[in-house]
Amino acid sequence: MRVTLAILALMTGPVAAQLPVAEEIGTWRLGCVTDRMTDRAACQLRHRDWVERPGTGLANAAGLALEIQDRGGRLVPVVTARDLGLDGASRGLLALTGRVQMRFGTSAMFEMACALEGRSLACFPSAGEAAAIERDFATAERLLVRVSSLGGGVGSTTEPTELRLERTRDAMAALRRQIPASPQQPAPEGNDLRDLLGRVLRILP
Repeated sequence: MRVTLAILALMTGPVAAQLPVAEEIGTWRLGCVTDRMTDRAACQLRHRDWVERPGTGLANAAGLALEIQDRGGRLVPVVTARDLGLDGASRGLLALTGRVQMRFGTSAMFEMACALEGRSLACFPSAGEAAAIERDFATAERLLVRVSSLGGGVGSTTEPTELRLERTRDAMAALRRQIPASPQQPAPEGNDLRDLLGRVLRILP
């Protein structure tokens, strides 16, 4: 019980608003803000449709979005639930056991592990698969995505969500103009359970 409460505490705090949409590119929406002190841009490039709408499946569950993010210098698909509060606890717990299956068109399926990054959940490809996924993602016309259920594996009978993809390569280029590649920053492999529990234990009274 104490560990569960501590995990919830990791996700408390004000919910930040999404960045304003400055540009629509096909099925993608790009929003950026620039830090006036450093001139560095912070951007979100997300699909216009939800992977799972807020409240889908579990009561008060936070929505799951599809984003394009720079992970180790590669622009790859990332399933996110941003700025989780107490009402998003079910999404945060996916970092312990959750996985996401993804497939572009008729290409082979791949799986992504999930991790907590601050108060947000992120599910992303492994570093070893990132280059091939970036290449296939840029030209894919549709994507299938299936998210694991809480406390279990990805069910083979669960119907995946299908998203149309339009002008993904152009959207990637627009994001890259705002945020140059950072190949020196390795792509994280997902949360190690011991590391997550260590974070939890450090905030216990």
